[in-house]
Amino acid sequence: MQFGIFTVGDVTMDPVTGRMPSEHERIKAMVAIALKAEEVGLDVFATGEHHNPPFVPSSPTTMLGHIAARTERLILSTATTLITTGDPVKIAEDFAMLQHLADGRVDLMLGRGNTGPVYPWFGKDIRQGIPLAIENYALLHRLWREDVVDWEGRFRTPLQSFTATPRPLDGVPPFVWHGSIRSPEIAEQAAYYGDGFFANNIFWPKEHFIQLVGLYRERFAHYGHGTPEQAVVGLGGQVFMRARSQDAVREFRPYFDNAPVYGHGPSLEEFTEQTPLTVGSPQEVIDKTLTFRDSFGDYQRQLFLMDHAGLPLKTVLEQLDILGAEVVPVLRREFAAGRPAAVPDGPTHEALLAAAARPVPASS
Repeated sequence: MQFGIFTVGDVTMDPVTGRMPSEHERIKAMVAIALKAEEVGLDVFATGEHHNPPFVPSSPTTMLGHIAARTERLILSTATTLITTGDPVKIAEDFAMLQHLADGRVDLMLGRGNTGPVYPWFGKDIRQGIPLAIENYALLHRLWREDVVDWEGRFRTPLQSFTATPRPLDGVPPFVWHGSIRSPEIAEQAAYYGDGFFANNIFWPKEHFIQLVGLYRERFAHYGHGTPEQAVVGLGGQVFMRARSQDAVREFRPYFDNAPVYGHGPSLEEFTEQTPLTVGSPQEVIDKTLTFRDSFGDYQRQLFLMDHAGLPLKTVLEQLDILGAEVVPVLRREFAAGRPAAVPDGPTHEALLAAAARPVPASS
């Protein structure tokens, strides 16, 4: 089981102090948070991709390449790579380059994003979001696995005898997660390729995501990749912790109430009841996170959102200390207990390389 954090990279005024960080400060803070994640023993750091204010991570591979040079163990990922508006050729080359620089500590999560205007900015039509996601990934998948590609589709110019460079490290492409909060077509796509499915279940009630994950598991087995229980699932989460629950609620409430995405909407109590958000003691975070297995089955990756809504860097680093010292060690132990041997671990380059080296069974 892999544990980590993801950031959306929002530049938001601190509602308590009234201070607005600069873009430079926010970018540097994201790097500091990634380094802290490794220091406290987490497995994964993931960044979103956005091309509009108030967000700054418009070039995830640039940031992750910098973090790769300053870390040794951390898996570097994305919380969204825009497969709809990004060029599959550029995505193939950028992440292969990052994979080499990070010695394989790289995967990525494909998504359509949550900002409608980004489509025309990159010459795309939002009404074609699903077809773009399907076609662009079909090409990306081939670019990493075929040395020479001839290709023609609806949404970009054809390719003739094209080779994406550099080739993936050790001939093994980065592991791909397909992220979705609402689209069964994306769960189907992940299942078809035998890739991972990340249900970023931080905004909607769990019943919706139970259906999406269930569909993905069923179709994963349908396409012959293994049993439903062997499908590779990731989940989102949000936490804010203090030793005493009432202190956590009191401190976090103004940040929740003014958050750029859900502020001025449901109350903190309503949102906590219906989503993975946990504001309380470390034990409360442990207790609630352990219930995710009851809803979604054994899964491979748990990412927490911790640095949003204007929270100061000092506070986020304190949260990471608590997560690494008091929460994740217990979660590792409890999730490992009773985990069936056939359920795979979280994806790593080493595991993918070993799987690629195993002989393919002869068909009967």
